[in-house]
Amino acid sequence: MNQALTQARLKTVRDHMALECVQDWDAVIATFEHPRYEMLGNGQVYDGEAEVRAYFDASRKAFPDQVNEIIALAADDGTNTVLVEFFLIGTHLGDFTVRGKVYPATGKGFKVRMAATFEFAPGSDKVICERPYTSPDLKLQQLGLL
Repeated sequence: MNQALTQARLKTVRDHMALECVQDWDAVIATFEHPRYEMLGNGQVYDGEAEVRAYFDASRKAFPDQVNEIIALAADDGTNTVLVEFFLIGTHLGDFTVRGKVYPATGKGFKVRMAATFEFAPGSDKVICERPYTSPDLKLQQLGLL
């Protein structure tokens, strides 16, 4: 186990998530070797910088104040992965589209507990894929839309 690499990966994930909170998309993209999100709640995949930036833009239209609060981090050097558990928090201030249905802004807030894995290239502290695990229905429930 390479402790320096493990610590660098944990720092990359902390930085990545903090940069998402302040919407510094250039710096978030810089945490990737190759930008890629695989959304395990809805099956969407955003591959490459253009698609990832479009995802950032679309997600912040519905929830412009969206932030995350890290609960716990764990690294698995054997699989080049960091697991993070966190709360995702935001206010519904724009159209939110789920499974083709558009929900107009409610002004209500949500706070959902989630997990995500960050996969790293072997020997690198650069992310090659983030996989958030959640259900869009959790937000809908908290927003009173289900």
